Order: sequence, then C-alpha cells, then structure tokens
Amino acid sequence: MTTPVPDAGDEVTVRPAERADLLAVVRIENESFPQPWPYDAFERFLGEPAFLVAETDGVIAGYVVADVTQQIGRALGHVKDIAVHPDYRGDGIGSTLLSRSLGVLAAHGAGTVKLEVRRSNDGAKRLYREFDFDPLRRVPAYYANGEDAIVMIRKLG
Repeated sequence: MTTPVPDAGDEVTVRPAERADLLAVVRIENESFPQPWPYDAFERFLGEPAFLVAETDGVIAGYVVADVTQQIGRALGHVKDIAVHPDYRGDGIGSTLLSRSLGVLAAHGAGTVKLEVRRSNDGAKRLYREFDFDPLRRVPAYYANGEDAIVMIRKLG
C-alpha cells in the first residue's frame, strides 16, 4: 500500500495515540526498523501522555513513544521510539513529533530526557543533536543484532 506524499499545504496534526491508530503505527514501525516492536508493545503505552501520532489528511504519518519515570527521586523522560512513514520523511514530521513529546515530558515534570539510538543511524543522531541532545555513553550490543546504542541526553527547561 502506498500513501501519497503530502502537499506543502497539508496540515499535520499531532495528538495522543488511540487504539484505532495502532495498526498504522505498527506498519510504520515495520517499515522503519530491522527489529520492530510488536503490536502489544505499543498497546502497553496507550494512555501515556507522550505516545503521540502525527496525522496528515487522515493518514498516520508518524509517531513517538515516550514516558516519564522516577529515578533517584527525579523525573526522567525517555523517548523510547520515534518513526515517520517513508513517504513522509523529510517533511519535518519527526522534528514536530520530537518537539511536542519534549513539551509533554516537561509538562509531566521531566527535567532530563534520554534516548537510545543505533550507532549507525546518522539521520536520527543528527535530528537529536538539532534538539540539543548530547551523547552520554555507548552501550555495546544493545540491539538484538549486536549493534551498539548511543545513549543521548538533554536537560529540559
């Protein structure tokens, strides 16, 4: 199934994910990652304030999954997953989703946000650096295929 590329005038709406969005989210996940999350992983995050979808012209074009946990008495935001459908990449949807999720995490008390990114994913690392994420450490063999992850972190506020 192909989705038409949005016109420059198409409106992008970012909103909390709903159960009806999950199949579209899983399709994007499967097209975006070599080891995609299964449906039930997304289902567990329904209701999290920072599980957001980007919709354009009635089509789910991308999503972000993030949450806030308490660590050593501090609220830590964690961007767990973010992806944009291949037909919509390069339109700023990933930036919009990341920006909105950081706002939601800050509103829920997170003073710091972390994420993990594949060492080979230069496009994602570039996006995160644009949002002032700094590399913190490398985690060897983090991914199932043995690839290392880079943990990146950003202070909020």
